[in-house]
Amino acid sequence: MSYYKIKSYAKINLSLGVIKKLNSNYHKIESIVSFIDLHDEIFIKKINNKYHKIFFYGKFKKNINQKNTISKLLKILDERKKLKDQKYFIKIKKNIPNKSGLGGGSMNASSVLMYFFKQSKIKISNKETIEISNKVGSDVILGLRKKNSALFSNGKLSRYNNKLGLYTLLIKPNFGCSTKLIYKKINSYSRPHLIRNNQNKLFKINFIKNLNNDLEKYAFKTYPNLLFLKKFMLNLPKVLFVRMTGSGSTMIAYFLSKKTCFQAAKILKKKYKNYWCIISKTI
Repeated sequence: MSYYKIKSYAKINLSLGVIKKLNSNYHKIESIVSFIDLHDEIFIKKINNKYHKIFFYGKFKKNINQKNTISKLLKILDERKKLKDQKYFIKIKKNIPNKSGLGGGSMNASSVLMYFFKQSKIKISNKETIEISNKVGSDVILGLRKKNSALFSNGKLSRYNNKLGLYTLLIKPNFGCSTKLIYKKINSYSRPHLIRNNQNKLFKINFIKNLNNDLEKYAFKTYPNLLFLKKFMLNLPKVLFVRMTGSGSTMIAYFLSKKTCFQAAKILKKKYKNYWCIISKTI
């Protein structure tokens, strides 16, 4: 049997506000989320075997544990008898860096879960889908539909058909950020800026430009090189805005045209020769 190929797109946070700390020690956040055409490649097929097989390869395969988002998802589905004892061989070519804030692992899990839905391998309710997604990882739910999304402070997630059409210049230093460590340092909170009845402006560039990623100031204290990197990127020609995605360490500069994005990339790559740096586009 041949493999079924899936593109697992990178997630970006155009904004991220930390609203308050919950009793569970997790945090209530709000965020505007989009996707770019940078993607991992997943190959999946049925196998006659006692166990699932998961194999990572590619540039960013290093440091992926045996317990990963794909193995967590398969374990949950097996425990709930959703796969009817059928086993799968899943190969993932990692083009998205680990610990980058681009949600590579979470998007892998959501892409595989969507494959099971679309191929009618499993049938579960929306409520159970959310429950399973949250057990695998907090970002998994975002990747179930590759649409611009807004996560509101009340926990509601809304999807939109708006197309941003932005070119993105991504750069990741030769270190990753610890999400746990950054959230542990949070000592102040923002008021909500995203309002559902103002959804028409949520994906307007001028609105997004005036928002923030609240995790930046804590990431900058822990990893000062990120602050220097952002300051340099803010001076790139014709840049709209620069923002860290998720808890980092990837910093993203946004542009209206491919030409200006390429010109900025030349400058950035010359300055930071040892950093991973690519051009992409919102989808």
